[in-house]
Amino acid sequence: MNSSYQQLVKNLEYLKLKQMHEHLDDIIDTAVSNQQSFVETPVKWTNHEIDRREQNMVRSMVKVAAFPHLKEVKDFDFEFQPSVNKQQILDFTTLRFIEDKENIVFLGPSGVGKTHLATSIGIAAAKNRNSTYFIKCHELIQHLKKARAENRLEARLKHYRKYKLLIIDEIGYLPIDQEDAKLFFQLIDMRYEKKSTILTTNVNFKQWDEVFQDSKLANAILDRVLHHATVVNIIGDSYRIKDHLDKEND
Repeated sequence: MNSSYQQLVKNLEYLKLKQMHEHLDDIIDTAVSNQQSFVETPVKWTNHEIDRREQNMVRSMVKVAAFPHLKEVKDFDFEFQPSVNKQQILDFTTLRFIEDKENIVFLGPSGVGKTHLATSIGIAAAKNRNSTYFIKCHELIQHLKKARAENRLEARLKHYRKYKLLIIDEIGYLPIDQEDAKLFFQLIDMRYEKKSTILTTNVNFKQWDEVFQDSKLANAILDRVLHHATVVNIIGDSYRIKDHLDKEND
């Protein structure tokens, strides 16, 4: 006949409560030595399982977000980019802007850390169970064009609209024709005052009419992006050039 302990182990295995199984002996020993109550013991025991499931959920949300890398705020060299206000970035990671349905725009030349900062905020959001997705602007446009050609544009727009935080990287690196600009506008309009968006761009706002090849459309996009937004203008040197020079000097 199985002992109560053996039956408990079998139950945990059957229920796939791996963490509770792994910590079973430690928890029993602690409960006996400390004379813990009937409530204290299962609370401590189940905490192990909850912690592991939380960790797995976080990893899953970060993976789904499709970040280009897993660089966080702690990995950013604020000394190299003194134009970036560290306290402001840390405030972004509190995710207050998501609760307020506000946007963030990182503006600056190539290589100054716009994508790094956008990603780091996105990781913070994903770790706190906010549905998050990262995509480059050109890739986003291509997906919307494909959906339009296949008569499923509305479904695709709804897909991108659903994320509490959408990160659109590299606006302005490639030109966008007028028809494609309309697709971009539809998405921005759908998210306006409903969800938060982080955008990175190397193009001054006055030149967005050249990017979208339609001044009225560009203004309409900017109006919705900037209405509830914080613009972080990064003025500095390229990290990639810095790394290249550092290697040459080694």
